[in-house]
Amino acid sequence: MLKSHAIPVKFGRILLSLFILWGLSTTPTWASTKTLYLFNWAHYIGNGVIKKFEAKCGCKVIQSYYNSNAQLVAKLNAGGDAQYDVVVPTSFYISQLADEGLIQKLDHARLSNFKNLLPKFQNPSYDPHDAYSIPYQWGTTGVIYNTKKFNSAPNSWALLFDPKENPHYPFALIGGKGRETIGAACAYLGFGIQCSKKSQWLKAARLIEKTTKRPNFIGFVGGEVEVHDIEVGIIDAGMSWNGDIATCHAGQMGHCPDTRYIVPKEGTLMWVDTMAIPAHAPDPALAYEFINYILSAKAGAELSNFNNYSSPNAKAMPYLDKALSAPLVSPGKDEMRRLYFLNPLPKNKVQVFYAIWSAVREH
Repeated sequence: MLKSHAIPVKFGRILLSLFILWGLSTTPTWASTKTLYLFNWAHYIGNGVIKKFEAKCGCKVIQSYYNSNAQLVAKLNAGGDAQYDVVVPTSFYISQLADEGLIQKLDHARLSNFKNLLPKFQNPSYDPHDAYSIPYQWGTTGVIYNTKKFNSAPNSWALLFDPKENPHYPFALIGGKGRETIGAACAYLGFGIQCSKKSQWLKAARLIEKTTKRPNFIGFVGGEVEVHDIEVGIIDAGMSWNGDIATCHAGQMGHCPDTRYIVPKEGTLMWVDTMAIPAHAPDPALAYEFINYILSAKAGAELSNFNNYSSPNAKAMPYLDKALSAPLVSPGKDEMRRLYFLNPLPKNKVQVFYAIWSAVREH
């Protein structure tokens, strides 16, 4: 045990008085520095973008991370709507966050770079007129497989849902809140990725339940986990996001030269991760400044060059790495016709959908 060094009481009181006077006459440097609190997916913005913004705004950026939209929603409901200045929810969660009063309506007059967005992102169906959110990055959800195991895999969700196409090799599905997986099953059944009827969800759920009972189904995982699992040989097929595969192909997240990604012929999800301002953000003005900065041409390009995901920013295009023009990241016209925004669930059907998905997960 360390011995304490005693200080005479009188001298101690003098010291205490001096410290109090010093504290009253000076202001700690951190107290005078503006701080942006960013709640984001992990590894979703390069340090260079952060440092350049800090230099521009004369502020400090403090990041916290989440690994699912469900976790984001739970945090905001637990008081996070007053702790963070900017959050990055996926497109099909915007309506829920707005309805629950967790994010605020945006003032586009404070976003001079909004005009830089590609036209298809200026009035998206998931958030008409970008009232509550601004596109950050976008990508697709598709099928990945090991080319050494599947010599002639179908360009279809059948690789996952039809046991005749894959009777033996281990595979997985994305878990989460079920929108992507039920949508994929709907697309395979001919209802389209945007299926919105209870009867369609139930049929998709039954297909997924049958799929989970196949001996080579290993379970529900996250899309980024499936990239790792296919790389190390745990699975040979699954669902994932195109940017994660592009990152792996680039050698920035493992090494997976034998992994192929496809946009199924039945159609799939074109998701958008967005920037939103929580309802009671500590510094809304700084939040607008950050969002507007990300919408600038060079910052938007640097963001995508780091993430290997597509940019919604038209002005960023000249500054993007050549690798981002490959079909994996930038789908061609034929693939674009098979991509759809996943619209928010109608208020009166939210509980129905999640009850169906919960039943699937419990089987």
